[in-house]
Amino acid sequence: MNAENFIASERLVTAAYVRQGAQGRRAHELRLRALLEQGKCPEDGWDENTIELFLHELAIMDSNNFLGNCGVGEREGRVASGLVARRHYRLIHGIGRSGDISAVQPKAAGSSLLNKLTNSLVLDIIKLAGVRTVTSCFVVPMATGMSLTLCFLTLRHKRPKAKYIIWPRIDQKSCFKSMITAGFEPVVIENVLEGDELRTDIEAVEAKIKALGAENILCVHSTTSCFAPRVPDRLEELAVICANYDIPHIVNNAYGVQSSKCMHLIQQGARVGRIDAFVQSLDKNFMVPVGGAIIAGFDESFIQEISKMYPGRASATPSLDVLITLLSLGASGYKQLLKERKEMFSYLSSELKKLAGTHNERLLDTPHNPISLAMSLKNLDANNDAAVTQLGSMLFTRQVSGARVVPCGSVQTVNNYTFKGFMSHANDYPCAYLNAASAIGIKKQDVDVFLKRLDKCLKTSRKEGKKENTVNETSNSGTGTEQLEE
Repeated sequence: MNAENFIASERLVTAAYVRQGAQGRRAHELRLRALLEQGKCPEDGWDENTIELFLHELAIMDSNNFLGNCGVGEREGRVASGLVARRHYRLIHGIGRSGDISAVQPKAAGSSLLNKLTNSLVLDIIKLAGVRTVTSCFVVPMATGMSLTLCFLTLRHKRPKAKYIIWPRIDQKSCFKSMITAGFEPVVIENVLEGDELRTDIEAVEAKIKALGAENILCVHSTTSCFAPRVPDRLEELAVICANYDIPHIVNNAYGVQSSKCMHLIQQGARVGRIDAFVQSLDKNFMVPVGGAIIAGFDESFIQEISKMYPGRASATPSLDVLITLLSLGASGYKQLLKERKEMFSYLSSELKKLAGTHNERLLDTPHNPISLAMSLKNLDANNDAAVTQLGSMLFTRQVSGARVVPCGSVQTVNNYTFKGFMSHANDYPCAYLNAASAIGIKKQDVDVFLKRLDKCLKTSRKEGKKENTVNETSNSGTGTEQLEE
């Protein structure tokens, strides 16, 4: 409804009522105008009516929704199912063009506008979360691992002789396979144990660079968010090394946007040294379905190079999901979620420490990890090697998801690379342990229910361990008697 249509409506409905309706619509349009002019996340979240109005307005700008459109190409936004069309708000053309995921599509102005706005809002949120000097970012419809691969492939053209990637060890398959998929050889740098924490061995990183030659190294691939007792890499020191040796630096910031500490590390690393790009997951940081990531950096031209490396058009679904989410939350709503997450981390930490004490275990001291916690399982591991993994199964069957139990001495081979002590980020961590994390969206009820169920599982495991020990002692005693009789 434009001004002319409202005037025409006055012939059918009392003019005063029509003007009131026009004012109501005007309020929605003012929000849209502010969004388009500023390109920033609104301070307060929008209602669903305004968001849907906006999405419908975008959709009718795409050629597949033109009245009387006649399409004779191979891709004309045709959708067989009305349910599928409605699920995507009839934004069917996706984003980008064959040569650049950030390019504008001539026959999909609405989808192109959605793409540009989403990238702009996400950039605003990254600045709000703590990386204030970031200059460019884009949403890519791939999860974190493949997005890291895209970064490595872009660097290949800049450093054609390079074949190694320096990688402080983190036992997570996708970030490791991202290097293999890109065709490079990971050079694993083992972490050093400082107290309970596993930290970056800066001296080993620099020694390996000297041994291999800087020109043969594609980049340093560091990590912020991770499972305790591993903690975020020493990003500032790594950034300085990368600047000194002129080596690119890619940061895996998978779920670090929700942590002010992780974002501060990236900001400081870029200030004192070199960080070329940092990659973060959409689902882990913005509570949307899996399938998207954000690639961001401090050099706009390099980020554009990465976007141009993406072959073909791309799905608009991750961009649409995060746009709807940010408009719903607003900047204030997202900041509130960050605040609540931090509060829940403190609560989970204090309560898990109490529970550990009642079972003669302890909360591992990992002050540099702002998201994940670890509780020792020494007594459980001492009773029975299988008891640790059994605890994980017990928690899962009791509908506790996300908790990880890590036994000692696990060995796993990933793409012909063998990791000793896999999942513990070290060859020989001193004890088995259990992980729990305070991630964005967690509620006090989640923590309370988890602790209650963990307590029951630990008590059950202890009882079963005592029974097994009693049976073993009885069996050993009987065997000894039989030997004497013989």
